[in-house]
Amino acid sequence: MSARRLRVLIQGLPPESATMTALRNAMPEEDLDEQAEQGKPEQGRWSQSELLLASAIDALRRVEYVLICANTDSKAKRPSPPEPLARPGAKPRKSKPVLTETGANKLFELINGGAA
Repeated sequence: MSARRLRVLIQGLPPESATMTALRNAMPEEDLDEQAEQGKPEQGRWSQSELLLASAIDALRRVEYVLICANTDSKAKRPSPPEPLARPGAKPRKSKPVLTETGANKLFELINGGAA
């Protein structure tokens, strides 16, 4: 068996296999940080079942948030939406851009034909 064939077979293993788990656990932190920048959660430290469990937790938190918002008095302060569970090897979510007064004025000008 050639080295190339062995590499192809190892790379084709499922992420939750013992071999892939051992390879991930042996990776230096710099490589894990690089994977986080590239957004490759399947190459992170978690297996597929752990990622699915994190997705279920996020869904449950969203349902709980909606339930709280639906049963909160309209004049009361609503809670902030839940943050998703951080996944290793995945980029953190970018915050939503805030519309400033200057940006709002520029947008208003563009909508009303100010760009022409």
